[in-house]
Amino acid sequence: MPRVYVSLGSNIDRETNLRTAVRELAAHYGRLTLSPVYESRAVGFDGGNFYNLVVGFDTEESPERIKETLEEIETHCGRRREGRRFSSRTLDLDLLLHGDTLRHDGRIDLPHPDIRRYIFVLRPLAEIAPDRRDPETRRTYGELWNAFNAGKTEIWKVEFDPGR
Repeated sequence: MPRVYVSLGSNIDRETNLRTAVRELAAHYGRLTLSPVYESRAVGFDGGNFYNLVVGFDTEESPERIKETLEEIETHCGRRREGRRFSSRTLDLDLLLHGDTLRHDGRIDLPHPDIRRYIFVLRPLAEIAPDRRDPETRRTYGELWNAFNAGKTEIWKVEFDPGR
């Protein structure tokens, strides 16, 4: 059964939306592995700080079906899809990995390019899957994290448990 990883982010009513997302993901997929939660400033626009984490779970669902479920959860939390790409949001759920699937076809991007692009995606993923190998580079996420150049982006761990 493929191991799936999903990133969660919110900068509007962060705690409520992340708790709702974790609760709905657990109801749909069962046992989740949760990374610590990190806070970061908005990237690419002026907006409130984000809370970000990564969750892992096992499922036989296709990437398409998982993405549909993630969009349903986002909508349930008030996510609007019109407007600018980089803007404040109630909830952003991205499918990062689906087993060792390699796929970039306009609808599905696996592994998700944000893994190697953003500290707030790679750091929590590396914490819960340090020995997992990236399907494209074959390097572990621990290795990718150790080599990552965060530049000006800072993140910091927060004491918030979205699973409560």
